[in-house]
Amino acid sequence: MAGKASFADQQMQVQENVHSQIKTFCTFMDEILLPKEKMVNEHEPESTVPRRSGLSFAVGRSNPVQNKLAAPETIPLSRAEVSQNVKNQLGYTVNVKPSQIPHKDAGQGLFLDGAVDVGAVVAFYPGIVYSPAYYRYIPGYPKVDALNPYLITRYDGNVINGQPWGCGGDNRELWHGWKSGEIKPDVKGAEPERGSERFWKLLSKPLEGYKGDNTEVIERRNPLALAHFANHPPKGVQPNVMICPYDFPLTESSMRVYIPNLLFGNAEVNMRRFGSFWFKGGSKISGSHVPLLKTLVLVATRPLQDEELLLNYRLSNTKRRPEWYIPVDEEEDRRRWS
Repeated sequence: MAGKASFADQQMQVQENVHSQIKTFCTFMDEILLPKEKMVNEHEPESTVPRRSGLSFAVGRSNPVQNKLAAPETIPLSRAEVSQNVKNQLGYTVNVKPSQIPHKDAGQGLFLDGAVDVGAVVAFYPGIVYSPAYYRYIPGYPKVDALNPYLITRYDGNVINGQPWGCGGDNRELWHGWKSGEIKPDVKGAEPERGSERFWKLLSKPLEGYKGDNTEVIERRNPLALAHFANHPPKGVQPNVMICPYDFPLTESSMRVYIPNLLFGNAEVNMRRFGSFWFKGGSKISGSHVPLLKTLVLVATRPLQDEELLLNYRLSNTKRRPEWYIPVDEEEDRRRWS
């Protein structure tokens, strides 16, 4: 029984359940997009791609093998056609439309088209994944959320930037995650500080130039890769979805194209937290030898049908909150940020 299982066992059960649902989704996507004669070849084991050397990483050169990757041929369907096909197979899809929240800043919202049961994975949170080692490469650092409302943080400190993904695309492509017109890092400071203040200011300095050097063939028509459009519920309304960390095993090569995320930099850097700062420290310790991509999905918290998806943002109570933000549970927010 789940109630008697340890916390670690419960986490494993959740991961297995989410992975099973996503595997089913990926199978349907293959059936929709791959020519039948290529279905078998697509699922054959891929040849091993040599890892980049430490020297190539240091000088910022891309792996020549990665540069030769090419998106395989798929059936030429539009994103809307893929979305409708997914609904026919899964029983639901999601769409971005004007939000029904009665506030001038509500903008676009995320809507479920179809019906799901509690616990169903309804959307992926797409974009670039930054581990704490690469926070200073997030566009706009340290004021990363000043002009970017599409950032979200996992419990383990990994930040996902959904802004480069936008609404997706209309093909399967070699995606690098770069976005034209990125927010320029705020490098302007006040008067020079002394001692410890200067030290912390140095740690907060944004880093420019390096763009991560990672590229992957990604299916940009993924109709569920829109979680970053989910709004916070208005006053008196309960959220109907919640975030769920999903550690995608990169050994599942046949599914990789449908995971709408790209890791920034090198995954092997171990970091330790000190206050609001992260430092490199010690060797990488992991309970799994399987390489993982740390992502997020939205999961239904009750049965849903043809309605706007609402996510509790749980914004920090230590900073000024937007006018539209009404806490769902003030005490929960206080515990989280205390």
